[in-house]
Amino acid sequence: MKGHRLVKRTLLLMLCGGMILFTSYRYYQYSADDLVDKSYSFNKGEKLEFRIHYGLINAGEAVMQIDNEPAMINGKSCYKIDVFGRSTGMFDFFIRVRDNWGTYLDSQEFVPHRFYRYIEEGKYRKNEIVDFDHENNKAIVSRLGKKTKTLKRKVEYEIPTNCQDLVSGYYYLRTIDYNKLNEGDVIKVSGFFDNETWEMNIKYLGRETLKTRIGKIKALVFEPVMPENEMFDGENSIKYWLSDDENKIPLKIKAQMFIGALEIDIKSAENLQYNFSSLSD
Repeated sequence: MKGHRLVKRTLLLMLCGGMILFTSYRYYQYSADDLVDKSYSFNKGEKLEFRIHYGLINAGEAVMQIDNEPAMINGKSCYKIDVFGRSTGMFDFFIRVRDNWGTYLDSQEFVPHRFYRYIEEGKYRKNEIVDFDHENNKAIVSRLGKKTKTLKRKVEYEIPTNCQDLVSGYYYLRTIDYNKLNEGDVIKVSGFFDNETWEMNIKYLGRETLKTRIGKIKALVFEPVMPENEMFDGENSIKYWLSDDENKIPLKIKAQMFIGALEIDIKSAENLQYNFSSLSD
């Protein structure tokens, strides 16, 4: 029994590390507003699919999708964006994961008006909705029942100006004009997640060509400086790649964790805002 619990705990840490890595380190608000280029690198209907794996072992899959129709929140037109993560293969046998993270992102100002997450990881459940009051720099967190999703209580927190959430911040980063950055420059970002305001530095490493399932792609390379934690091995343990074009789609994430190396690779990209093509072999 102890061996079974150890395997289950290890698989959960590996898989959830992948799900967290897929989203959480990208949720911060970019502080250098002079680098923002609101030329819309994404649009409604965009769908990106990813494979989460440890070497040759598949652990899970994830989908990032923008709804086909705009949504109205607080009288503002928003993109409704969802991230779905699930376990696969032996991971699904030992620890079933079915997560849904989402945001309503203002299509003009690129700030979130509402964030939600519905978490199902083994027996663990967490459901909550966060409403952002940017005028008063407040985040109102509604904690919901684990099964019924009925309101249990609300808690209010102070947040920074133009604060981003876990999902919206990633799309905000896709509005940055990276041609204004030099190798080694640091992007300072901050945001709100899990009842706390976070800050992080992301180092821009330059450009390279990356081989993916959708072809060889010119890519921008970044390295978040990770704070000391129990999951990732050192402050330079993560790298991620965005396509070096007008779409700026995520191509790959690679992380060195204490329990091994994890990778997230793009499998497909549909309904992109701009034409997309890979380099010839």
